[in-house]
Amino acid sequence: MNSAKKGSISLLAGALLLASAAAFATVEPVQPVRQGKPTTMAKGLQQAKTYTVSSAPTAPLDLAAPKLPDTSGYTAEAIAAKVVRTKPGKISVRRMMQEDALKDFIGGDNKMAEWVVRQHGIPQAIFVDDGYMNLKDLTKKLPTQYLSETSPGVFLAKLPIVVGRHGILEIDKQTQELRLSQEAGSFLVNDGQLFVRDTKITGWSEKANGPAAFTSPKEFRPFLLSWGGTETYIANSKIASFGYANSKSYGVSISQYTPNMAKVLKRPEPTGWIVGSEFSDMWYGFYCYETRDFVVKGNTYKDNIVYGIDPHDRSHGLIIADNTVYGTKKKHGIIISREVNDSFIFNNRSYDNHLSGLVIDRNSVNNLIAYNEIYKNHTDGITLYESADNLLWGNKVISNRRHGIRIRNSVNIRLYENVSMANGLTGVYGHIKDLTNTDRDIKLDPFDAEVSLIVVGGELAANGSGPLSIDSPLSVELYRVSMLAPTKTSGISFSGILGERQDEILDLLVRQQKAVLIDPVERQTEMRD
Repeated sequence: MNSAKKGSISLLAGALLLASAAAFATVEPVQPVRQGKPTTMAKGLQQAKTYTVSSAPTAPLDLAAPKLPDTSGYTAEAIAAKVVRTKPGKISVRRMMQEDALKDFIGGDNKMAEWVVRQHGIPQAIFVDDGYMNLKDLTKKLPTQYLSETSPGVFLAKLPIVVGRHGILEIDKQTQELRLSQEAGSFLVNDGQLFVRDTKITGWSEKANGPAAFTSPKEFRPFLLSWGGTETYIANSKIASFGYANSKSYGVSISQYTPNMAKVLKRPEPTGWIVGSEFSDMWYGFYCYETRDFVVKGNTYKDNIVYGIDPHDRSHGLIIADNTVYGTKKKHGIIISREVNDSFIFNNRSYDNHLSGLVIDRNSVNNLIAYNEIYKNHTDGITLYESADNLLWGNKVISNRRHGIRIRNSVNIRLYENVSMANGLTGVYGHIKDLTNTDRDIKLDPFDAEVSLIVVGGELAANGSGPLSIDSPLSVELYRVSMLAPTKTSGISFSGILGERQDEILDLLVRQQKAVLIDPVERQTEMRD
């Protein structure tokens, strides 16, 4: 893609500060005349040719600060009030086969062998059906070889525990800790309602007499999964050492049933809240799939393996707020991916993660990313990949090793009042990339190689390679942006084709402090016609 850089825009400042309310620029490259409709991959890769520069009225780019959802009602007290204890539940131990909630683990590919080996016989699970049960009371009704109290308030489960479709399981402060045996293959599946409050749940190695610490991706570790139609509430609790690289077994997962089963069962999208809790040593701290209106608020995700928070396919209406995410070992702190739309990510802190602090990925649109603090991550701060129509407002993106805000193959990205400072490379970097020769499934995750953005207010300062760089944009609009970079070059410079008109652009933008319209000749001809 080196040829694309000939048409890029790069704004670098030495001792120059742009802060004028009138400083505004629009950059729109011309597209060469083409025969027929371009392919998806070709769109956006052509180079601009001829531009004119003129003064134009400042566009009405000022917006009111976005309205954030009210999160004051998502509390531990509100969760406690949701528990309905009027009808005692039924307890049973029965075979895992033929159970809808467990088919994903005992179906084809000899999956059942995992549990046969661990249970030394036909796999069984504990079921809570048709009403309410507290974990402590559950222990009294089961043989100790299945669930035992190993010390006061500490319980060890050696079978999977399944909350049935009409079941309600509460694990509260009467349980000091629930340990799910790694060796015996224990895990927790919710197909009804699950409440975890003021307690601790740990993936447990009986052999090590301690947490089932991560050693390798394919090694079984206990996990929690909630299926379609469920409600899951976790408050003021600690969950640790969950999950491995197996479908729906990632750690804490909220997931609609697999497509074939979903057609038969017709369960609604799952939902729930996780508030004020801590998650550590998880394969994924939080994962969801086709989930609606889930709230992840005020939690700490620390030292997890692949991701801290990872909402996925076709989830929507999510609130991810006031969380602290750090120390993720393999990838990103927070990522939403594949059509995660109409969601709110705000007031989070994400730092010291192996890759980016926050990622918007694979056609995730119409999201608000606001007032987050993203710093000291090992690659980019905030990354947008192939995800149009998103608003970033008031974020602080500081001291990340590569770019502060990176935008790839994404159009109509609005950056308002953000601070991107002291990052290793560029404050804001927009670029296009042809992904056809990668392992990407183009039918599943289509893209257009186009980028456009609006940058209003905020500050781009002290970034290693300059404040702003855009490769082959459809358009770039700048309005009252402060741009400052240390000793890279004296003044602002435009590279590539725009460099031919640099003097005119800078005269209008800086000396006269007027709006600037950088317009392709072809577009002007079309307007006259």
